[in-house]
Amino acid sequence: MPACAGEVLPIPAMSLTKTEMHPDDPERMPPARRRRARRLLAPLNADERAAWVDRMAQRASPSFDFFLFSLLSGLVLSIGLMLDQPVLLLLGAVTAPLMTPLVGTALGTVIGSGRYFLRSLTGLVIGGLLVFVCGYVAGASLFYLAPYWQPTSFTQAYFNAQLSWLNFLILAFGAIFTSALMVKSQRSAAAPSVLLAYELYLPLTIAGYGLGSGIPHLWPDGMVIFAIHLAWGALLGAVTLAILGFRPLTLFGYTLGAVLALLGVILLIGLSGAGVVVVDQVALPTPVPTATFTVTPTLTETPTPPPPTATFTPTLTNTPTLTPTETPTLTPTPIYALVQTSGGRGALMRDLPNGEVVGSYVDGTLLIVIPGTVEQDGVVWVHVLAPDGVEGWMNQSVLATATPAPNWGG
Repeated sequence: MPACAGEVLPIPAMSLTKTEMHPDDPERMPPARRRRARRLLAPLNADERAAWVDRMAQRASPSFDFFLFSLLSGLVLSIGLMLDQPVLLLLGAVTAPLMTPLVGTALGTVIGSGRYFLRSLTGLVIGGLLVFVCGYVAGASLFYLAPYWQPTSFTQAYFNAQLSWLNFLILAFGAIFTSALMVKSQRSAAAPSVLLAYELYLPLTIAGYGLGSGIPHLWPDGMVIFAIHLAWGALLGAVTLAILGFRPLTLFGYTLGAVLALLGVILLIGLSGAGVVVVDQVALPTPVPTATFTVTPTLTETPTPPPPTATFTPTLTNTPTLTPTETPTLTPTPIYALVQTSGGRGALMRDLPNGEVVGSYVDGTLLIVIPGTVEQDGVVWVHVLAPDGVEGWMNQSVLATATPAPNWGG
């Protein structure tokens, strides 16, 4: 209907959508920042970032389950060392808890929280102490089990008590992926955490096992390797969290990270021989080399005629008699014996028949048999000298004569 003159037509109301402006709205970000935000797993908003840190801190805090499964892992690892079975060592790492305190240590480093760093580190040390005690009890029990059963080899203990690049790569893989998967809470970090448990708990178990049994080299080497792996695991975890968007809020955070990095470098370089390729043991090398015995010919003195005496008148003179030289005492041919066991598991040397272990030697090691054997509890013990100079007693059943030996075993 046409409007009358002077009549104002109503204007229909228009509903305008109000758009809230967020400083971190991905649609309002510049293209470069939007691409960077898509690459980061951690949020950019300060409140959301604080919420993520709190959630990570709660997940990484050690609980009662962490200590319980640490104890269970230590028991399985100790049995694996006693039986020298690598499958049991792997099972011990699988039964270990999620290594969240290590990630918590890395998180405390990267956010600069000294209190949270110490709390996570303390929880990890307590769990490690439980594992160490299990190894110590297993090693000390060998003295009581000796009359009934004794291990035939410590191959796995010595093999894992040394630094190697393979173990370092496994540690790096476990630390990086455990930290990354814990940021994504919907994913489980159990698989890479098994690698962390293997590289942290196994050296601790070996250290306790060596201290309790008195086997040389295991106690110091295991502790050194644990310290190196712990420092580098926390450092790699902190670097991973920093790449994922977590940054230190204070100068203390950068200082703590720098100190941790410096500690890891000092431990890796200083304790492994100033940068030498680390394939031997840290403390002292394991005495396994086979010495080659060579026969040294004895020089015999050839008598020489006396010099002529210059005299005008020939006179009869007595020919001087050669000064008698010391004739070496004839000694019987030394008896050599080879370490030869079923399955190639090596043999133990003890200070006395059925006494304390003083060394472990692989099959094929050449030993010198010292005359005199001892029979105790139906077991014949042979007195031997190892290539490294260690003297002790071995079970005759693990030795094979390398030279003809009359009355062997008598």
